[in-house]
Amino acid sequence: MTTDNKQSELRQQVRKWLASNTPKAWRETMTGVDQQVFVAAQQAWFKNLVAEGYATPHWPAGYHGGGRSLAEQQVIYEEIARADAPRLIMYFVSLYHAACTLIECGTKEQQEKYLPGILNGEIWCQGFSEPNAGSDLASLKTKAERRGDKYIINGQKIWSTMGQYADRCLLLARSDNTGVPQAGLTYLLLDMKAKGVSVRPIHQITGDDEFAEIFFDDVEVDIADRVGEEGQGWAIAQTTLASERGLTLVELSQRMRHKMPLLVETLKQQGLSSNQALQKDLAKVIAKVDACCAVADQYLLKRITHTEGVGDASIVKLFYARTLRDFVSLGRDCAGLDGQYFTDCVRGATQETGLWMLDFMNSYNWSIAGGSDEIQRNIIAERMLGMPREPKQWTTK
Repeated sequence: MTTDNKQSELRQQVRKWLASNTPKAWRETMTGVDQQVFVAAQQAWFKNLVAEGYATPHWPAGYHGGGRSLAEQQVIYEEIARADAPRLIMYFVSLYHAACTLIECGTKEQQEKYLPGILNGEIWCQGFSEPNAGSDLASLKTKAERRGDKYIINGQKIWSTMGQYADRCLLLARSDNTGVPQAGLTYLLLDMKAKGVSVRPIHQITGDDEFAEIFFDDVEVDIADRVGEEGQGWAIAQTTLASERGLTLVELSQRMRHKMPLLVETLKQQGLSSNQALQKDLAKVIAKVDACCAVADQYLLKRITHTEGVGDASIVKLFYARTLRDFVSLGRDCAGLDGQYFTDCVRGATQETGLWMLDFMNSYNWSIAGGSDEIQRNIIAERMLGMPREPKQWTTK
């Protein structure tokens, strides 16, 4: 059987399974519900995907569902997008950030200790951003003081997705204040149930509370739970952040493409189907979404053929963030005054729900998370195009 035939067979297999197993009317069921209801739904969907092997196709062979080629992984994620299945928001950090970091940078003992727990439903969160260290991650202040075979952690993290439900945390902390800021960071695996850890959910204006603040007061972490050597945290964090690109953005771009009918339906509902200005804007968005899918596919092809270059991932993320903003902005404009009313959020959805004002506000997540648009532009300009580095400080006479 040829490779194309194998992929076609896999596509039909995944499509058939999703048709039978995707939770029915899940968007309606998850609209305006309590977070605990959403958590239970995520746990059930995660369990089904893991059992079928569709949650972990990007994991190595030897783990259930792992060992798939990048082309096969692409097929699975494209079909999940096509089926409009719920996103595993609660397990995103576990399946990608934690797993990929451990697989690429962790010791064999750390992999054996933590990866099976992820498959059994352990939830991980990310402890990177701080109140005064978001895009400028190297300026973080949370302290990791070495005492014998332990690190003592003190400080605060913010914008940690699902931190209030997490069992463990990928923690980036400062172990050294001498030298350049990036060189003083250490990467740790922290137990969220440890003494001295406290979590406070962040209630957003959208009605959601997917983010949390985390506070550390003399929290102990064994040296065995350090990833890499002391001071290598910055480089390992780049591995963590890179894991959310590639296949993730292939899936998200495809989800946006399959939600294009929402824009057309909104135009019809508002009696604007013949509005030439909006028709022109719609045509531009359709073209841009198609281009976004093509850019994501091209990036994945580079990964498959091992021709990925510095800055390629930044191009994909930046283009997706800007295309998403154009998509939801047009939906908001088409909805007119009706689109300005408050609506309950849909938990577990992406930013293309048709609740246009919420979608518009939530679209800013992708302009910030995982490296802001400004950071991506700097990477493209400096590391890809060879332009002069941005000055550290601007001075005026």
